[in-house]
Amino acid sequence: MTMWLKYGVDKDGILICIEDISRGRTSLKCPYCNGELTAKKGKLKEHHFAHNDETCRPIANREFPTLALYDNFNINLSGKDLAQLKLLWKEYGAKNYPIDSYLVTPGLIKAEMLRKNVYIRPPAYEFTNLGKIPIGTLELKLFNEVQEPLLFKKLLKLELAFKHAEYKNAPDLAYRLTDLKLYRAQLQRILSCTLYFLEIQTNIDTLYKIGVTQRPILKRVAEVERDLVAHYQTVAIKVLGSWAHRENIELYFKHRYRDFNHPIGSLTEYYKFNAEDTKMVLYDLQQMQVKILSQDEINILEENTSLIQVAV
Repeated sequence: MTMWLKYGVDKDGILICIEDISRGRTSLKCPYCNGELTAKKGKLKEHHFAHNDETCRPIANREFPTLALYDNFNINLSGKDLAQLKLLWKEYGAKNYPIDSYLVTPGLIKAEMLRKNVYIRPPAYEFTNLGKIPIGTLELKLFNEVQEPLLFKKLLKLELAFKHAEYKNAPDLAYRLTDLKLYRAQLQRILSCTLYFLEIQTNIDTLYKIGVTQRPILKRVAEVERDLVAHYQTVAIKVLGSWAHRENIELYFKHRYRDFNHPIGSLTEYYKFNAEDTKMVLYDLQQMQVKILSQDEINILEENTSLIQVAV
């Protein structure tokens, strides 16, 4: 999956997310090379920044940090391994059947998609929680439990790389600091947003919407209503739940429930569920633990992510 640059630097050195500005040429600069950027916000590709001139090496080579399991749920599997994983889930995992070793590829073992269960005879393989993510079958609560340690393992790795470069006064010191700041900005964003789930009664049918916001939920609800009145005669919205600091869940929710997606024109975050499916989805959301912020997360939320001394 292609990695895209999602942040540019404003005149005050503050990192600005692609979702917070309008499309087209911007006054923002690349955090790595200080080159001018254009906001690409079309309907086919993910929203991202592109260099107005030649793309610098870190961006061209995709050598910048992104959040684990945020918008890529294939765990970097090859196409062949991903296809085999899906087949194994359909034939074995979904039925909780043991998987014979001859069906398991080395790539799936290396990526920790499957593990050997030595307590059954003969020993056979079964899905790990990580292995259920590409299929979209891992519950939201368990997804958080898998993702969160990976997010902070990556943060620690970037911090150590920067400290090592600083100690050595290495030529790539500025790049290492940019990596760290860029990653912390991404963490700051997912921690600063609230996930919400809406039920929408229209004159035609009942819809559901997943989304995130940094503002009061009711302000966002008013915007959703304005979007929908162009498509329906009547719109009545009920907030079924909200979860602070859980922006990390939105894209996995879309992946997990993609078969229920119901786009309305250019509006893509809407879903149609029957009564039983609605109960299942609500249960899935409500089983998530309340996010209690660690001191490190509080520090990330409160910091002013400035790159004014970083861009080179």
